[in-house]
This record gives sequence, structure tokens and C-alpha cells, in this order.
Amino acid sequence: MQQLDWIVLSATLLFIVFYGVWKTKGSQNVEDYILGNNETPWYVVGLSVMATQASAITFLSTPGQAYHDGMGFVQFYFGLPIAMVVICVTFIPIYHRLKVYTAYEYLEQRFDLKTRSLAAILFLIQRGLGTGLTIYAPAIILSALLGWNLTLMNIVIGVLVIIYTFAGGTKAVNVTQKQQMFVIMSGMFITFFLILHLLPNDMTFTNALHIAGANHKMDIVDFSIDPETRYTFWSGITGGFFLALSYFGTDQSQVGRYLSGKSIRESQMGLIMNGFLKVPMQFFILLIGVMVFVFFQFNPVPLNFNPNNKIIIENSKYKDEYHALEEKLVKLSEEKKEINLIYIDHLNQNYDNPILRKELVAISSKENDLRDEAREVISKADSKSETNDKDYVFIHFILNYLPKGLIGLLLAVILSAAMSSTASGLNALASTTAIDIYKRNVSAGKSEKHFVNATKFFTLLWGIIAILFACVGTLFENLIQLVNIIGSIFYGTVLGIFLVGFYIKFVQAKAIFWGAVISQLLIFYIYYLEVVSFLWLNFIGAMLTLVLSIILEYTLPKNPKITA
Repeated sequence: MQQLDWIVLSATLLFIVFYGVWKTKGSQNVEDYILGNNETPWYVVGLSVMATQASAITFLSTPGQAYHDGMGFVQFYFGLPIAMVVICVTFIPIYHRLKVYTAYEYLEQRFDLKTRSLAAILFLIQRGLGTGLTIYAPAIILSALLGWNLTLMNIVIGVLVIIYTFAGGTKAVNVTQKQQMFVIMSGMFITFFLILHLLPNDMTFTNALHIAGANHKMDIVDFSIDPETRYTFWSGITGGFFLALSYFGTDQSQVGRYLSGKSIRESQMGLIMNGFLKVPMQFFILLIGVMVFVFFQFNPVPLNFNPNNKIIIENSKYKDEYHALEEKLVKLSEEKKEINLIYIDHLNQNYDNPILRKELVAISSKENDLRDEAREVISKADSKSETNDKDYVFIHFILNYLPKGLIGLLLAVILSAAMSSTASGLNALASTTAIDIYKRNVSAGKSEKHFVNATKFFTLLWGIIAILFACVGTLFENLIQLVNIIGSIFYGTVLGIFLVGFYIKFVQAKAIFWGAVISQLLIFYIYYLEVVSFLWLNFIGAMLTLVLSIILEYTLPKNPKITA
């Protein structure tokens, strides 16, 4: 990191924080603080929805996911555009007509207070955990970069977000997310074209795709019906659909974004914008990861991308064993580079050499074997170390190969994404706690100003909780998968409650409450058994809640009618 990088990074983040505070100070009522007075135009709604989902985890983990596993992860988003249509047709009109502050207010009007509270609590659990992770992700970057204490970085990042979210509520979140999305997309486009520029001179983008394809990184669609296969067309179009329907339709961090729209139409247009752009955006981010993979076919690559593991090895008795593996990797990398250059030469002559393709696959397999051996050595040196390095791939590339100034910009991209997603999470957690828990039970004689202050207090409280969770967070395969797993465990049940409320009118409060409770317990058990990919939990949870509530509606004893 050069001085220029620090200037770019600091100026970008401080501008976002102070701009958000300056533009949105002085909310006097709940409608202004939580809904932004319903003044948000459709394009800001769309950008805010996209920025909320595009956390630092997206830009930190997704390229690493593509580097290791290829483009298949994009299938996760195949169901999203369909979900946007359903939400626009059903969810948004109902929310706007009822003039709710949170999605869970609807559930009391449709069922009862118990059901509203249950859905709100399930949301608070999963979003509280997820918000902690959005802080933890960029903290990893800066701690690895600067050698600073990870806990300190969690606190610094969390406090930056709390400042403007506390000050301006929903309006501050929406206002800052416009700047954050501009920074994010500008930085990623610059990075993409820079990677292409850094590839060998006689290499075209088409050649790069061929190299990626030879290594099975461009296998976009998998029609496998194996339920344990994590990302397939079918899991994306079903599990992904239900996850998107749950996330955008019932998660207050997203519902709050489009409830601030000027009208039903403006909210709908914002979500449709997200539906059109989200899949291409994720495809592009994954493609950046694939291009990083191609880049490392011609440049030195570490055995393990996590710099902390290198430190552990150098201070252990296993360093000679690790160095021997590094020497093997160096020789293999030279062979890999030579074969790739020959392969490019053949491609430039319009000949896709099948023998060379096989050799590239064989070398890739040998490299993976060396990495597996390296992980075993790292584990022997420190059994508590995290050997999975997917989340460090993009960081390594940024720090070692980007020119001065761009390092600061890319770090600003990742931190801007973290701030946008964390701010939405805190705003949603505070709104739900204030409206669905606090205000619902403590309302007598309290002014609008009181509830604004209460919401600000809960913003601060949830910010502290998120920071504390981030401080004890650990990598779980990789961060983007952990966030999606946490969501999938809870989202299905919550979505099932809403689907019953919207579409199955004869099911009443007692049946849906106990159906949801049983469904959630069964989802915990199914996840524990590991019999299906986590994406299917969204579908299973929603269907279980729906079916169980119908069965219980006919089997549970009815409350006796009280007669005068």
C-alpha cells in the first residue's frame, strides 16, 4: 500500500460517511426515519436493493469461488428474476396498501401477534448473524493487509457504518448506496480490463475463455438432478427462487428499501431493475474470478493464498516440508505457463489442440494435489488454522499486481459494499425491533420522537451485537456460502408464513404458528443430517410450513366461541 492508495481509500470512505450524515440529519418522526417519507425514486430503490445484497462478501468471496470452482455459482441466481415478478405482483401492493413500516406488521393483521413475533424473531436471528459477517469479511482484508488486530478492524468498520445509519435511518442508507454502487461498479470494471491488459501480449479475451474452459471453469449450467450437488440449474431455479422470494419479499433489510419508494409503481420498477441486472452483475463478478485464474496460469501463485498460514508455517518445524512443496509448485507453474503459451499459439492459428487441453487438466490436477498436501502441512503446524483460502484469492491479486492508486480503489470497492450491506442490515434490525417488538408492546403515551430515538438506540445496540459476532466469526468454507446457508435455514419457514397469508385464506393463526414452529425445527434437523444442498432448504422450509399449516388447520381443536 502506497500513500496514494491510502488517500484514495480514506477519501472515498470518509466522503460516503459524512455525505450520508449531512444529507439526512434531523428525522423527527418514524415515517421519515424508517421509510424516508416515501420519497425514493425507482432507480434509487433499484440501486439500494442491489447494494444491500452486494456486500463485501460478494466482492471478496465470489471471485475466489470462481477461481476454485468456476462459473457454476451463477446458477444460484437463476430463480431471482422470477421471484422479482412474484413480489411485484403480490407482495408490494399489499405492503403499500396496508401502509406498514415492516413486512411483519402484515402478519398480525392477517393472523395474530404470536405469528408476527415469531417471524420477526426468526428474521432478527438470521439477519443479526448475517450482518456480523458483512463486517467480518472486509476486516479480514485489512487485517491481512496491515497486520492489524482483527478485532480492532471489526470495531472500526462497524463504527463507520453505525455513524450515518444512526444519524439518518433509511434515508441515509438509500443516499449513501448510490455513491457506493458507483464506486463498486467503477472499480470492478477497471479491474476486469486491467486483468486482460496484464495477460500475455498475443492473448485475446477469447483465448482466455478457452484456457478457462479447458480447466472446466466455464461450465455455467449443470442439469444434474443429484440433490447433494450444490449448484445446479434445478437448485437455482427452485431453491434459488424460494431464497430470492424470501430475501426480497420478507427480509426487512430488502423490504425496507422498496417500502421507501414514492409509489407502488416506483417500488415495482426498482425491483424489476434488480431482476434485470442482478444475474449479469454476478456473472461479471464470477468472470473476474475466472480471469484471475487465467492470469495465474502465467504468473507465480502461492500454495495457499491466506498470508496468515504462511506466517504459521515459517514459525513451525514443518517449514522445510512446506518449502519442498513450494519448489514443486514453482516447477509445475513453469511447465503450466509453457503449455499455456503453446496452447495460445495454436488458438491463434484457429486450432484448439485436444492433447494440450488434456495436459492443462492434468497439470491443474497436480496443482490441486499440491494444495491439498499444503493444507495438511498447515493443519499439522496449527490445527486451528483455516486452510480454506477462497476468500483470499482476490485480495492476493489486488495487493500484488494492481498499480498504485487502484489498490486503494479496490479496497474502497470492497469496504463500500460492506458498508452498504451492513447499513441496510442494521437499519432493518433496528426497524423490526422498534416496530414489531418494542412499539407493539410499549405504545401508551409515547411520542413519535420517542420511537425515533428508540429506533436509533436499537441501531446502536444491533451495531454493537454485529461487531461482537464479527469478532468471534470464523471462515466456513467461504463467507458467501456461510451467509447463504444461514439465510436458507431460516428463510423458508418465514416465506411459508407469508405464502399462507397471501394465498391460503382459510388457514388461521393457531395452525400457521405451530406449522411454522414445527417446520423450523425440522429444517434444523434436515440441515444437521446434510442430506440435501442448503439451497433446497428454502423450498423445503416453505413447503413444510404451507403443508403443515393446512393439516393443522383441519386437525387442531378450534378455540371455543365466547357467547354473551
